[in-house]
Amino acid sequence: QVQLVESGGGLVEPGGSLRLSCVASGRTFSSYVLGWFRQAPGEERKFVATITRSSHTKYYSTSVKGRFTISRDNGKNTVYLQMNSLKPEDTALYYCAANQGVASTDPEVYNYWGQGTQVTVSS
Repeated sequence: QVQLVESGGGLVEPGGSLRLSCVASGRTFSSYVLGWFRQAPGEERKFVATITRSSHTKYYSTSVKGRFTISRDNGKNTVYLQMNSLKPEDTALYYCAANQGVASTDPEVYNYWGQGTQVTVSS
């Protein structure tokens, strides 16, 4: 089992940047596929990015591709989401998630979730 704790959210102006971090407990971090999802008020939880165990493969949603970068440091049990050129429509609660299966855009595939960190993009 793994516990996930996100941090790094906040208020940023349009065009700004933030880096989210998600630290996992446990000694098997490298065995998990990791993902970032987000949920805006009144909307479903949506896929943002995912990264495989060795960082060999990364997938991004169309809305963030080219602006966001997912990475992981297995030695630090941490996954990151670097967010650049932020837009007001990026405002949401961002969640880190993990599963021991395959990299997927489907939140149902992920077994473990953090509590979320709020990102607000506004002038």
